Parts: sequence; structure tokens; C-alpha cells
Amino acid sequence: MLNSFRAPAWGYRCTNSRCEKVPIGDDPAAREKAVSLSVCRLYCGDGGVIGTVWPRPTGNYQLGNDLVHVDPYKVEFQWGKVLGALGKYWDAAIERFRGQLKVRSDGEELRGGGKRMVVKVNVEDDSLVLNHGTDEGYKLTVGRIGGGDVMVTIDAANYFGARHGLETLAQLVVFDDIRMELQIVGAVEIQDAPVYTHRGLSLDTSRNYVDVASIKRTIDALAMVKMNVFHWHITDSQSWPLVIRSQPTLHTYGAYSRKEVYTAKDVQDIVEYALARGVRVVPELDAPAHVGEGWEKTNLTSCFNYQPWTKYCVEPPCGQLDPSKDKVYDVLEDIYREMNAMFTHSDVFHMGGDEVSVSCWNTSTEIQQWMKAQGWGLEEADFLKLWNHFQTNALKRLDKSLKDNRPIVMWTSRLTEEPYVDQYLDKDRYIVQIWTTGDDPKIAKLLQKGYRLIISNYDALYLDCGFAGWVQGGNNWCSPYIGWQKVYNNDLKTVAPSPQHSSQILGAEATLWTEQADTLSLDARFWPRVSALAERLWTDPSEGWQAADSRMLVHRERLVENGIAAESLQPKWCLQNEGHCPIEQGGRV
Repeated sequence: MLNSFRAPAWGYRCTNSRCEKVPIGDDPAAREKAVSLSVCRLYCGDGGVIGTVWPRPTGNYQLGNDLVHVDPYKVEFQWGKVLGALGKYWDAAIERFRGQLKVRSDGEELRGGGKRMVVKVNVEDDSLVLNHGTDEGYKLTVGRIGGGDVMVTIDAANYFGARHGLETLAQLVVFDDIRMELQIVGAVEIQDAPVYTHRGLSLDTSRNYVDVASIKRTIDALAMVKMNVFHWHITDSQSWPLVIRSQPTLHTYGAYSRKEVYTAKDVQDIVEYALARGVRVVPELDAPAHVGEGWEKTNLTSCFNYQPWTKYCVEPPCGQLDPSKDKVYDVLEDIYREMNAMFTHSDVFHMGGDEVSVSCWNTSTEIQQWMKAQGWGLEEADFLKLWNHFQTNALKRLDKSLKDNRPIVMWTSRLTEEPYVDQYLDKDRYIVQIWTTGDDPKIAKLLQKGYRLIISNYDALYLDCGFAGWVQGGNNWCSPYIGWQKVYNNDLKTVAPSPQHSSQILGAEATLWTEQADTLSLDARFWPRVSALAERLWTDPSEGWQAADSRMLVHRERLVENGIAAESLQPKWCLQNEGHCPIEQGGRV
């Protein structure tokens, strides 16, 4: 009775590039010929798309027709060369791969008799440099060897490309719930590489604290979709959770509690955890604005927690560093030195520069007197000189603890606009992260001036939008809610004034500002919407979201299977009845 209950009464067949449900009942012959939904998804899709792989491969790919029953406990790894420094990273990657196979059957007892799977990894060098120039491509082939066993070969320039290939392999192994076994296509060839080199998300851990386990879980999900950047907005005016040993009052006064902090050990653990998953952690210290809690004992800020706050900043509590005080740069030097020791493996440093308020600085008579002593006035252009004074001196202190002249990222602001951007920000050193709307003409101007950009347009990539207002009634400022469809259709090429400027767009990041999110709501805010961005950045599809709808439902199930509490997108009936839910456009979904 138990086996009868487990056995599905439905199988599937591929009709017009869709998986169509067909009854099989208890007929042994029908059951023998039946195809499970997971197997059907492998093959059935428009243009021969592999229905279980997300993001979709960019190069040529071919799948044979035969399926092989494999035993998840008979997976062996071979290496084309000595692992050297890569050993511990491959240990983590293999453990992750085995875990993905283990959860694939959703706790069901698998039928015995599966074939052995041998995975041979050929990596050209043992470099662990992950930056905008890293080759993350790979080639994956699957074939049969003696005794019917499966031979998988992954060829890549480096660890990161090979790791992506292993991620794809995990998605090619499916659970057949009719035969109660794991299966893989017996003949596969996939050539794959990303379109964009910067594929990430940004998480704010200051407005509300996010625990280390949740950050690691987020990085696990990033690895599943081949994203390669975790941008950590670690501090802000509401709290300072980062432990800086040389400046202990920052976290002592600035953290929400003594438990809600990140030590150097925590950060280094997260950085190594991420690197093993093909993700680099980019630190951000937002300044000179967005500072407050933790700094109040230093006497180095202006307008901290001034009321009414609406006059001095965009959300409470207000606070900005005082650029006129030399001690500001001494404290920053300590912070930068310790941060750079924690955040190894990052090729960039994010200096923030977000939402600097002239009215905040203008409340300080000390700042006003200092500016007048420089022969400046108190007009906007003069306060932009003050901002540049801060940025120039802060960068000098940052560079003292850096081993290279690495790129600096800053948010779009008044400083990145005309006429100031040309005067103050060297296009060869600075990368600008865009948080305006996607059709803002300022984007084209920055590209024409030669700046490299990371796109985070808030009308498509701000994942905190569409919830209740928290400082006013109604909905929050960037409503409405942004669905995965809009994220998927957010084509970065459209912001470039010409095809020649497209190469200056390094990629994009989805962002989550956590005024209304924390550890408990993190997964649902990110997933599966970040997955939509992942395919946009890896594949840059020419089709709209409708062509990806059924694959997205399959992918969401895989996220959940791997412990990610991703939002549900449709009734599960839509997953099992492909093409019956989305409204057709132009005759097709």
C-alpha cells in the first residue's frame, strides 16, 4: 500500500515544447513508458532549452536521449593536476555537490542498482583571483564508460569556472518519482560562460541585524545561480555591528546588542565560505553620510539624531561625519586597516557616498567657520568642495592599508553629476553604482564620460519596495512591489547610449535595505527574484520572462529543496500543468 501511495498516477509527455500531464494509473506497461515531470523538464522547452538548468547556458549545448540511473553514493572525483592551494575549496565544493544530490529525492527511499558517476575536473591554473577579469567559463561533457557507468568531464581555466560546471551538473541530475531513482542524461555537452562579470546582490545589515547563518544561506543560494558578488552594506546610521578592535566604542555603543555583532573571525569565515562558492565579498563603509550610532562618543559627526529629521536626512536617525576634523581620518584609517584585513579576496572597496545632505553640514557652526577659513562660501558648490575634501582624504587613508590601487565604488549622488563628477572623481579609479531609475539620462552621461557602472536601478532591482510605509501611512517610497518578471526583463543594454558603451556596464546588483527585513524574512525578500537577475546577468536572454516562466517554477522548487525559503510564485498546479497559468501574449506565454 505504501509503494502504491507513493507512485504517481500521472506521467508526462512533451507536446508543443510543453510538458503535458497524461494518466498512467496502475498499468505496468504505461508506467514503464511513463516520463516523470522532472525528466520531461530536462528536454522539453522552446528552442531546446535545458529545463532544469538555471541560469540558461550561453553557448552550445547538446543532450542525448538516453537516461542513466545513478547512485548518489557512488560519485568519484578525479583531478587533471595536483590541487595545491585549491584543495580545501574543492573539499567544500564536493561536500556541497553531494548534499545537493542527497536532497534531490526529498527524503524518499531510492531504488538500488544505480551506476557509478566519475567526475574529472581539469583546471588550467590554481589562481583564486576572482575579479572583473576572471574567466568563469567552463565546458561540461557527460558520456558512458565501461559497465555503463557515467563519466563527467569539466574543463575550465580556473576553480571558479569549474565550480560553475559542477553546479550545472547538480542541476542535470533529476529525481524520477515514477521509478524512485536519480537519473542523468547519458550524453551531454555544454559550453558556458557569463555575459556580465559583476553579478551580485547587496545586503544591508545595519537597519536590522542579519545573523551569520542567514548570510551563509544567502551565499549558498547565490552559488546555485552562479552569482559572484555579495556586496555587504555592513554599517549605517541606525547601528554599527562591525567589531573594530582599535575603535571599540563603535560597536560597544553602536550595535543593537552585544550578540548582534560581526567579529573579524565572523567576517573572515564568511569571506572564505563565499570564495569556495564562487562569490567574492565586497565590503562597503558608507561615508560621509549614513553614520550615527557608535560615533556619538567621538564628537566627529554633525546633525546626529536631529529633529525633525526630515530637514536633515531621508530617514532617522540623521548623521554625517565632519570633514573639517582631522581625527575623522585617523579613525577611518583604523577602520579601513581592520576591514581590509578581514575582507580578503575582494578586488574593490565600496566607499558609499550615499545621500549626503548639505543641510546637515550647514547646521554646524564649526564646519561653517572652517569653510570660511578656506575662503569658501556656504553655497552648494562650496559644500561639494567640502565633500571632495572628505573623499580625497578618506581615500588616502584607505590606500595606506591597500596593497594595490584597486577600484573604488560609489553610489550615484550629487557628486557623480555634472559639473562635479569630472572635477572630483577619476573615471579610471571610480566605478559608479546606479540607484536611480533605469531610464535616467544621467546614466548615459556617465557612460559617455567613460565611467564604468554597476546597475541597481531602484525601479527594477530594489527588493524592499512595495511594503507598508514605516515612517508614514500607505506604502513605502519605492512601491509598488517588484516581481521577478520585472527583474528578469531589466535589460542593462538599454541604458547605454550606443553599443560601444555597453562594455562599460560591468553588471548589476539587486539590493535589499533592511528597514523592514531581517533574518526571519531574508529568504523571501531575495528569492527567487535574485534568480531572475542571475539569468539576466549570466545569459542576457533576448526573450522576455514568459519564455522562462515554467523553468522558473522548477528552479524555485530546487531552491526550497536546498533549504532556501523562497517565495511561492504560483499555485503548484501551474508547475504540474505547464502553460495553463500565464496569460498568453502574442499567441505564446
